[in-house]
Amino acid sequence: MHRVLLYYRFTPIADPEAVRLWQHALCTSLGLTGRIIISEHGINGTVGGPVDACKRYARATREYSGFRGMDIKWSAGTGEDFPRLTVKVRDEIVTFGAPDELAVDAGGVVGGGRHLKPGELHQLVAERDDVVLFDGRNRFEAEIGRFRGAVVPDADTTRDFVALLDSGAYDHLKDKPVVTYCTGGVRCEVLSSLMRSRGFEEVYQLEGGIVRYGGTFGNQGLWEGSLYVFDERRTMDFGSGAAVLGTCGRCGAPTGGMGNCAVWSCRKQVPTCEACEPACAAHVDAA
Repeated sequence: MHRVLLYYRFTPIADPEAVRLWQHALCTSLGLTGRIIISEHGINGTVGGPVDACKRYARATREYSGFRGMDIKWSAGTGEDFPRLTVKVRDEIVTFGAPDELAVDAGGVVGGGRHLKPGELHQLVAERDDVVLFDGRNRFEAEIGRFRGAVVPDADTTRDFVALLDSGAYDHLKDKPVVTYCTGGVRCEVLSSLMRSRGFEEVYQLEGGIVRYGGTFGNQGLWEGSLYVFDERRTMDFGSGAAVLGTCGRCGAPTGGMGNCAVWSCRKQVPTCEACEPACAAHVDAA
């Protein structure tokens, strides 16, 4: 049995390079693969491997004082979810292109939105009729799955959010309760702080992201469709009967899958059905 771990922690790190070396050695010794980013603001990672190795990794990583009690989200893996291990030091653990705007202390991001657990989101929506669900992911991810009625910004990359917020495109939401959401929660930590610093009055973030929400409510809540994930699985569902929201970019069939664009020069991910995915992949590989 294999598992994929998704986690992050915003906390000051005095020596990111030392943490990088430790994390690389730890994963290598346990035979884990995946991607880990470390900065002076904290850690953001997703790794996969055998269950026992994942347990040992989680236990050892949480022994570091800054990562003690870190929330780690577990999901089923295939054993081939990541082709290799990469552990890097960068200016940001989520690339918004605004490292100087982010303030972090031992409690996490300073000035971020209020965390809402999945059940608390339902309570807020039941009590208020003006709640806005705001997708903090790249636009293509929402093509196969999103919260019902959510605002999906026209963002090709995470860096686009700063310009979109500064453009005034969402100023009409500044006096409404805005709940940001993303895959595992890390992007919303930064996004919610950027929104608050720009005058959004009541900002929340979905704690644990879509992964935690889907693990709680499956397909019976506000989430619709499939979730795009940044590993070889590409997508995941929260049980059988998930809504199919995507349209295959090659043949037009309904799909909850995601694959490589069929045009060799295009490096984007697009909704792709099972029948077309081998052809798309072969086209890209041949190019």
